[in-house]
Parts: sequence; structure tokens; C-alpha cells
Amino acid sequence: MIFADFARALGQMSDRRFRRVLLLGIGLTLALLVLVYGLLLWFLDSVSPDGLELPLVGYVTWVGDFFHFGSILLMLLLSVVLMVPVASAITSLFLDDVAQAVEDRHYPHLPPVPRTGFGDAARDTVNFLGVIVGANFLAIFAYILFPFAAPLIFYGLNGYLLGREYFQIAAMRREGRKGARALYRKNVGQVWLAGLLMALPLTVPLVNLLVPILGAATFTHLYHRVSRR
Repeated sequence: MIFADFARALGQMSDRRFRRVLLLGIGLTLALLVLVYGLLLWFLDSVSPDGLELPLVGYVTWVGDFFHFGSILLMLLLSVVLMVPVASAITSLFLDDVAQAVEDRHYPHLPPVPRTGFGDAARDTVNFLGVIVGANFLAIFAYILFPFAAPLIFYGLNGYLLGREYFQIAAMRREGRKGARALYRKNVGQVWLAGLLMALPLTVPLVNLLVPILGAATFTHLYHRVSRR
């Protein structure tokens, strides 16, 4: 049944509302990375010296250039590591549109629901970003201690995080926070397995940017399926 939910979500990827959310997420993520890099350059310009007196070497003037070159490498590394979680978090601001598109097409008999307020969506986005970045940072230690199990740890952890987040986004629209948590606890196994399916493309460049859209759509189907029991 989970694969059927995923297949129905995949079949709707050409929906213009899906494309709009995807482009908004990627665009805002790139803008955020550019802003962060601009602030980093401003900080380096204000604190890095034009030159430095080194023992046995004398006065050198390339220190500022070294810091600026290092900042480029740092931002390239951060863009690779953080692009997907940041894009996922920012895209989650607009996942109401994805869930509504799914319901309009597959569940047209349902009554409309009010949109999630921007403040609530922004709070959930910040919380999700903090959890997913923090958990993956801590998991680095597990990768070092258990290198042969690293792929299992990565997919298991991110499957759990993505499943919990996207299911609650889908369920909260019609159940509220308390109802969504209760429904999640009753179906935690299914939600985790569906989250694993979402986690698999995370390591595939470009494809991983589709994960938030596919996740929101897949879990909207999953929510409607388990809520009818």
C-alpha cells in the first residue's frame, strides 16, 4: 500500500502547484546561501588583517586572500552538505499547497480546510531544520564508530525524521496537532517505512530536491488511507 501511495504521488509530479513549490524551495535556498556567503565575506573584511608579521618569515600580505579563498571552499562544502536539509525545511513552508493539490485531484469530496498560518509554518520549519541538521551532525559520530553500518544508520535515521515530519504535516491539516500525534503513534511502523522510501533518494544529486514534494504528496495519501480505518 505504501508503494501505491508513492506511485500516486509520482503520477502527479507534473502538477503546476508541485512545480511552483519546488522552484520556490530551490530559489529561496540559493538566495539564503548567497546571503550567508555575503555576510561571511563582510565579516572577513572587517576582521581579517591586510598583513601579518610571522616569526622567521617576516611581514606577509596574503593573509586576507587566504581567508577569502578558504571562505569559498567552506561555502562550497556547506552548499553540498546543507542544500538538501535547508531546501527541505524551506519547502515545508509551502507543503500546504502540495497537500491541497493532492486532495483536489484525489479526494474532491472533502470539505476545505483553512491554510496553516505563516507563523506556525515558519516555526515548524525552523524546528524541523534544527532537528534534521542536529541529528545528522550527531550521527557522524555513529558513522565513525560503526563505519560498516553507516548507510543503515543514515537511511534509518532520516527515514524516521522525514516520515514523522511529513506525516504530521499531512495529518495536522485535518486532525490538529494532538490528533496528528495520536494517529502517528498508531501507525508509526507504516510511517517509518514510508519515510525510508523518501530517504533513499537523499544521496542522489538533484533527485534529492524532489523529496519534500514527493514526501508531502505520498504522506497525504497515507494519511487519508489510515484515517479511514
